[in-house]
This record gives sequence, C-alpha cells and structure tokens, in this order.
Amino acid sequence: MSHEHVSYLELLTRGAATEAYDRPVLLARASGAGPEALAELEEAKQLALRVRAELEGRRRREAELSALFATAHDLAGLRDLDAVLRAIVQRARSLLGTEVAYLSLNDPAAGDTYMRVTEGSVSARFQQLRLGMGEGLGGLVAQTARPYVTDDYFDDARFQHTRTIDTAVRDEGLVAILGVPLSLGSQVIGVLFAADRRARVFEREQVALLGSFAAHAAVAIDTANLLAETRSALAELERANDIIREHSGVIERASEVHDRLSELVLHGGGVHDVAHAVSEVLGGTVEFTEEGAGTARRADGHAVREGDDWVAAVSAGGETLGALVLHGQPDLDPVDQRTLERAALVTSLLLLARRSAGEAEQRVRGELLDDLLDAPDRDRRLLKERAARLRTDSDAPHVVLAARIDRVGGTADPDTGGRESADRQRLWSAATHLASTRHGLASARDGGTVLLLPLGPGESAADLARQTARSLGGTLREPVTVGASAPVRAPLDHPDRVAVAYEEARRCLDALRLLHRSGQGAAAEDLGFLGLLLADSRDIDGFVDRTVGQVVAYDRRRGTDLIRTMDAYFASGMSPARTKDELHVHVNTVAQRLERIGRLLGPDWQSPARALEIQLALRLHALADAVTST
Repeated sequence: MSHEHVSYLELLTRGAATEAYDRPVLLARASGAGPEALAELEEAKQLALRVRAELEGRRRREAELSALFATAHDLAGLRDLDAVLRAIVQRARSLLGTEVAYLSLNDPAAGDTYMRVTEGSVSARFQQLRLGMGEGLGGLVAQTARPYVTDDYFDDARFQHTRTIDTAVRDEGLVAILGVPLSLGSQVIGVLFAADRRARVFEREQVALLGSFAAHAAVAIDTANLLAETRSALAELERANDIIREHSGVIERASEVHDRLSELVLHGGGVHDVAHAVSEVLGGTVEFTEEGAGTARRADGHAVREGDDWVAAVSAGGETLGALVLHGQPDLDPVDQRTLERAALVTSLLLLARRSAGEAEQRVRGELLDDLLDAPDRDRRLLKERAARLRTDSDAPHVVLAARIDRVGGTADPDTGGRESADRQRLWSAATHLASTRHGLASARDGGTVLLLPLGPGESAADLARQTARSLGGTLREPVTVGASAPVRAPLDHPDRVAVAYEEARRCLDALRLLHRSGQGAAAEDLGFLGLLLADSRDIDGFVDRTVGQVVAYDRRRGTDLIRTMDAYFASGMSPARTKDELHVHVNTVAQRLERIGRLLGPDWQSPARALEIQLALRLHALADAVTST
C-alpha cells in the first residue's frame, strides 16, 4: 500500500474535514509526481471521499435512530404528555438542523388548528396562532393529510394566505417551512413543522424523518387519551375496592401498604422508606439486608419463616439483591405474607431503577467525553445540549485528567490480565461517580480513565490533580496516579482542544510514573523544567516566575542585584571566592546575598535538582530581558 493511500486511511480514521483530502494530491504534484501517479492518487481521493460520505451518512442515520429510540422510550414511560411532545419537537429541530420546530393540534369543536408546542420561537403572536382548516401551509396539511414543503413561504401561491397567518409568520421571520400530518388511522389530529428563517431545500430523507417523529407524536397523544380512560376505569375499581376493604381488616392493611408503596415510588422514595412503611402497617420492624437472603432464595419468591422472623427475597432476573426481614411478628396470616412479598417486589424495582439510572448516566457521560476526544468536529450546539442535560457547566474552565491504578512492584500472577481489567473497571466506576458529583465527565481510555472536571474558585490544575488522586486512591484503596492538563476554557466551544489537553495529561501521568511518584497527582507546573517540556502551552514566563520570581521581584523593589549574583555564583562553580572576584565585591557581601537568596527561595535552592531548574530559569530570564531591550 502506497504512502498516499495510507494518508487517506489516516484522514478517514481521524474524521478529517473534506478539504484535507486535497493535501496528498497537492503534495504529490509539488514533489513532481507523474500524470499516472497523480491520476491514481485522484482516484484514491475520490474513493476516500465516497467512503467518508458513507460514514457521515451512517453517523447521521445512527443519530436519527437513536433519537427515534429515545422517543419510543419516552412513550413507554409516558407520564406527562407535554414533556413527551416537547422532547419530540426538540429532537426534530435538532436532527433537521432548523431554527424553529413546532406542533399544532386540531380543535374539532372550533374547526381550526392551534399551536401546542414550539421550540426556537421568539414571537408571542406566532405561539398563539390559530389556523383555519385549509389556511396556510399548516391548515392545508391538516385538511389534506399530506406533507407540504415550501422553500419560500411568502412567494408560494399554493397556500391560502391570510393577514393573520402571514403577520404571525413574518413576526417569527420564517421563510422555509416543512409540515407533516399527525395521523391516527385516517384521522388527522395535528401537524408537526420544521422551519428556517432563511430559504432552504428540505431533502426527501428529512421529510421522512419528520414524518417518523409525527407518527410518534400521534401515538403519544393516543396513549395519553388511553391513559386517561384507564385512570377513569382504575378510579371505578378503586371505589369497588373501598367496599371490599370495609369488610376485611386484613385486606385494609394490604390496601394501605399498596397505597403507601405507590406513593413512595411516585415521589422517589428509597429502600429504607419502604421498610419503614411496611413496619408501620404490619406492626413489627422491617429492615432491608443483603444478608440472610439464602433462605428466601430457596423459597421461590415466597416469604418464609426463619425462627421468629419472616424473610422475603428482593430479587430480579434471577439475581438476589438482598432481603426484607420482618422482626417481632412471628404469626402472619397469608394476606400479610403477601404484603411483605409485595414490599420486596417494590424494593427490587427501586434498586433496579436506581442501578439503571446510574448506569445510564455513566454511559452518557462517557459517550459525551468520547465524542469530545474522538469527534471534535461534531455540532457544538448538540454537544452543549447534551452537557446541559448532565448538569455540566460547559462555560467554566475545565481540566483534563488522565488516571491509572499503579501497583508497587511486579507480579508473576498468571491472572494479571484479568486483575488489570478488573482494576480498570473499578477505576472507571470510581471516576464516574467523582465526575457526577463534580458535574464533570469521565470515560475509560488507554488502559486507565480520563476525566474532564471544572475548576473550582481559586483552584489550579495541580490542586485538582492532587485532589483527584487522593479521592480515587481513597475510594479504591489503591495508589492512583493522576496527570493534569493546563485549564481548557469553555471546552465545548473549542472541542478540538480537549484531545490536545488529554495528550498533555497523559504525558504528565507518564512523567510521574518515571519519576517514581506513583499515587500522586500533578500538572505540568508541578514538574519544573520537565513540566515546561511536557506542556503544550510552553508557559516560559510562568516557569521563570515560579522558579526565581521572588528574587526578581525583590531586586525590583529594593534595587538589589541578587539575580546577577546568582548568575555569577553558578558560573563560578558555586564558589563564593570566585564569585566575589567576578562581581568585584567583598566575600562577605557575597555571603550576605546568598543568605538572602536562601530566605527567598528556600534552604534547598543549591541542591542539584533545584540548582538545575534555577539555572535554566536564569537563562530564560536573561533571554527575555535581551528580547525586551532590543
């Protein structure tokens, strides 16, 4: 395979922009390649562009399918019709890339259609608009049950223009509009729109996509109607149950615990709330425990007696999560046993819901960070919307941190690979929890974990690295080494900087391990001149200030000559006698100046490691002064 073909593969791998594909041809032409080689390279370029277009198409289709799946998931857990319709309109606007999206519903009593949900609208007149059947684009869609699209609404004579509609559309500034019907069987119940404030052409695929969202919206409305009917029927059943409860104290207790458990679930209660509620109803003490579930597991889902206690397994999908144990009521009738079993079932549902929510949030945080690292050219508005849903402050300065578990010494354990895999999983889990508490992101990567965390007030990248190493190490009870990048301002506004910052964090992490500082956290600023080499920012002024800034400031304030004394001292092999000859001063003067320098820089300033950094800082300071003076 030729070098040029490899170049195109590399461009495809990193998702380069279209214009980057011209570079190999230009380079070949500049290097004097012949016509045949240029033709072959041009053919390879076209093939690579076709592959790129296919990949982009697949990514777009994946995003569309993901949005449709999320919409279907919303329908499955429908609680608030307005929230579901709002989500549908928001996703339609986002995927079609329009400035405005809105949904109208038909009003059979009034014989018109009215706005139900708008997204991106700024005009109050437009949001309160009502369209007669057949009027405007929306009225025509509602009347004919067919999708309509216009590139320029005001120049389109197919629609019945009215002053009310045109005024509202003009207030909103809309030009291009696409409308598709919301249909239940042969009945149109409303219209879903996508619109732009500039002329544009809607592709056939976009019309079909909006139609899919319209179908989901229609199902949501139908489901809400069915739920209302179901609630009415349930209310009738509840009244019938009231009659039954009047004749049975045991049944009344069962109904009470049902109501209380339902209320707990609806209001986000926890496992211990369930145990407390059942305790009050059954007159004993109920506790949730992960122990003692063995007996309940053998009982095939039924509550079983163990001594003076009753035990009901809390399980789901064959996995035993624990047990509810009732103390103080050795004699339970069958109905009260069923009550304890029902409480165990509700407890398992709460535990599964909490686990699912946690795992889902962890995956979403990891996916967003992976996209920032691997696909920085993604739509920044979509990235910000995803970050907002995770309660991440995308405008704050953030630091990228690379973390790994570092074990002391080697091992001949044949299961080392399995243990390393388990370590990575544990580290990812701990890092994800830390990221969620700090409103950041975390993902498993390169044998370790990468985090993107916001800086707190007055906090530096080095402070955050040390805190993260302590937090993760304390959670895992293993030494965790953390390298940090320099702060990245508004990372979602500049996603390409996140990958660069991650490479800097990895270099700091590797440097810490080479310096035998495992289990610590640091940024480039902690590593002296080594950090100057590792950092992408090459903050020379910062390095000089951290190393000899106090001496420079002292000279400026007092008019002394300590910097020149240090230069002469190192140049003379750290000999006070030769230094005084170089400066033409008394040796006591040299001693006094060296003592002053020690008080400013610390007693170890002449140690080999510190002396090397100080000499480098002095050279850089001298160069800066020379540049300034010229």
